[in-house]
Amino acid sequence: MPVIDFFEGLKILLYTNDHNPPHFHVNYGEFSAMVEIETLQIIHGQLPSKQYKKVIEWAMPRKSDLLIKFQILNPKLR
Repeated sequence: MPVIDFFEGLKILLYTNDHNPPHFHVNYGEFSAMVEIETLQIIHGQLPSKQYKKVIEWAMPRKSDLLIKFQILNPKLR
């Protein structure tokens, strides 16, 4: 599970052998969530709203790169 980034207590991860839809994982203290790359919506788990907004701001300009990395780590899902 490669850590993609870590900022302000938020750890962003992409897993190998994961499942569709393409998504990334976020850990923040006792909170964890899966965020769909295309929509940036939480599809599982939860985050405090302030941290979720920070994740969106971080992810918006990186959506293409995140999708490429997800596909590289999960080649069977293409």
